[in-house]
Amino acid sequence: MADPSTYRPKPGQIPDSPGVYKFRDEHGRVIYVGKAKSLRQRLSSYFQDITNLHQRTATMVTTAAAVEWTVVSTEVEALQLEYSWIKEFDPRFNVKYRDDKSYPSLAVTMNEEFPRVQVMRGPKRKGVRYFGPYAHAWAIRETVDLLLRVFPVRTCSAGVFKRSAQIGRPCLLGYIGKCSAPCVGRISEPDHRELAEEFCDFMAGHTGTYLRRLEQRMKDAASAMEYEQAARLRDDLEALRRAMEKNAVVLADATDADLIAVAEDELEAAVQIFHVRGGRVRGQRGWVTDKVEAVDTADLVEHALQQLYGDETGDAAQSGGSGGVPKEVLVPALPRAAEAVAQWLSDRRGSQVSLRVPQRGDKKDLMVTVQRNAQQALVLHKTRRASDLTTRSRALEEIAAALDLDTAPLRIECYDISHLQGDDVVASMVVFEDGLARKSEYRRFQIKSFAGQDDVRSMHEVISRRFRRYLLEKQKTGEWEPDQPQAQQGPQDSTQDDSTQDDTQNDEGDEGRPEAVGGPIDPDTGRPRKFAYPPQLVVVDGGQPQVAAARRALDELGIADVFVCGLAKRLEEVWVPGDDDPVILPRSSEGLYLLQRVRDEAHRFAINYQRSKRTKSMKAGALDAVPGLGETRKQALLKHFGSLKRLRAATVEEICQVQGIGRRTAETVAAALASAAPAAPAVNTATGEIIEDDDGTTAGTPPAAPGGEHRGKST
Repeated sequence: MADPSTYRPKPGQIPDSPGVYKFRDEHGRVIYVGKAKSLRQRLSSYFQDITNLHQRTATMVTTAAAVEWTVVSTEVEALQLEYSWIKEFDPRFNVKYRDDKSYPSLAVTMNEEFPRVQVMRGPKRKGVRYFGPYAHAWAIRETVDLLLRVFPVRTCSAGVFKRSAQIGRPCLLGYIGKCSAPCVGRISEPDHRELAEEFCDFMAGHTGTYLRRLEQRMKDAASAMEYEQAARLRDDLEALRRAMEKNAVVLADATDADLIAVAEDELEAAVQIFHVRGGRVRGQRGWVTDKVEAVDTADLVEHALQQLYGDETGDAAQSGGSGGVPKEVLVPALPRAAEAVAQWLSDRRGSQVSLRVPQRGDKKDLMVTVQRNAQQALVLHKTRRASDLTTRSRALEEIAAALDLDTAPLRIECYDISHLQGDDVVASMVVFEDGLARKSEYRRFQIKSFAGQDDVRSMHEVISRRFRRYLLEKQKTGEWEPDQPQAQQGPQDSTQDDSTQDDTQNDEGDEGRPEAVGGPIDPDTGRPRKFAYPPQLVVVDGGQPQVAAARRALDELGIADVFVCGLAKRLEEVWVPGDDDPVILPRSSEGLYLLQRVRDEAHRFAINYQRSKRTKSMKAGALDAVPGLGETRKQALLKHFGSLKRLRAATVEEICQVQGIGRRTAETVAAALASAAPAAPAVNTATGEIIEDDDGTTAGTPPAAPGGEHRGKST
């Protein structure tokens, strides 16, 4: 590991001008390429105190052994040179999108004597017209099958073409009219090329003129009583319209645009691009990348633009398909050097390019769809990665090696605390077995021993309650005999644990409901055992304080065979009890990826529970205090009377008219509403107007603003 001070340039040596820089390792390999508006300011930021750098940046500068730079005149030139160097050197610390060449495109080989229509993958070739890319090859073949009826262009390979020419007999497509059979001379080379040009024009979106011409030919044939020819032209029109329906209009103003969306987490990001030509989606592609450098959404967008248009030139409207640069590029966030990037795109297109974030209308709605595709692509990528048995086994082995465990942790439990500004403090417990989530074992907790915000104390309480229940289960089966006063007190402390409650049915019980019913079955009760099995590893969401609290809770119960660690979110550091320094797993480590997935799942489960409790408390009203009145009958009362105010004014006889409400229940409801004082009305602070509710709830204090959800963590 190199010391950055050993290769730091001398003061005043770095020019204060735009440029591109390269970091090289001790073997001379380029490990990072970057650009800057001011080389002096940017490079100086790498040579500050290493503890102030982002973890990924610190790893890069300590891996490097030298830095060099090239001065350019403008930011646009810097952008172009950065792209060229990234493509040439493939630096390990730069963002690299994967799966760029895996999406199939519809290609027309205009560089051949007899152009051929085919599905093509890989880098683009000179003289070939491309349309797409498409998500699936079968989508291309369906479109081609419809269009070959009208444009019978050659689709066979060179070997089949040569063989048919030798024997003087076309293939099956030539006999059924889906190929003009240039191999046997049924059509001349100029006529076949013209047919291929018409095919390309239609795929490029120039459909209106051709459809009108075809429709006129059909009418002329019918007028001349050439009914068979008219019927064939009618069927051709129907085939073309079916092909057009596969690409519905999404932007009514015949826009040529590319829409780019990004979905990301701490380790990876997925990018989705929709190519819109003539108002229709003509292609779609997506990439996935590891976030090996400290990047945000703006940086990811800039890298995506470089990779998407780095080899493109010309106007997309003229090239057809997804080739070229469109008039508009819509992104979720503008790059930092937005003007320079827009100028770079304009130079590649040859005319002005609009780079912006859609704010309203159809374009914003379509961007939501692209964003949803990006999110699904990221989830699918993670699912495929997690479902690989070999990968999961390697991840567990890496965790065991990093934490110095005797065996791989086949059962991992993770705990997270969630609250809203100190209110509704809850916790979650998620379980992963063999590297896969076991949702039937999930549990959720309400913090009972104190009120307010204290994540460390909350973590101690949750771990204590969970493992008291574990010891109680062992005591019931005779596997454990209490020999320590603290451990003995835990399982018998029913007032704190509510161990007799059926938490699979009571949402507001001690541990709440599991996310799915299942798990080991108790032979005595026939119900799933909740805490029967101990984990080999307990992961807490947090740093040293949370880890120490969890370890202290286990020590108080006399449990020494369960290992504890914490995952701090800021730098993704793994903390173990008693160590002042964290365990740093490599960014490419499958073990770190598994720990992060466990931590994120615990966070999701805790947040969902906390939000459900908040929603339920906000919706609570006077009817909730009526004994024996369930949710169905509450809704029936409110639906019948329209509001709580009208229900409060109703007589017992009027309440009895509601279906399912007897006289005794009606009297109870009337008495409860009469004794409950109406809540004070809410007031609009801007106008002074009193807000009246018509939906049966009392307007009160507004909910907390978005972003108020807090999970205090010490890292």
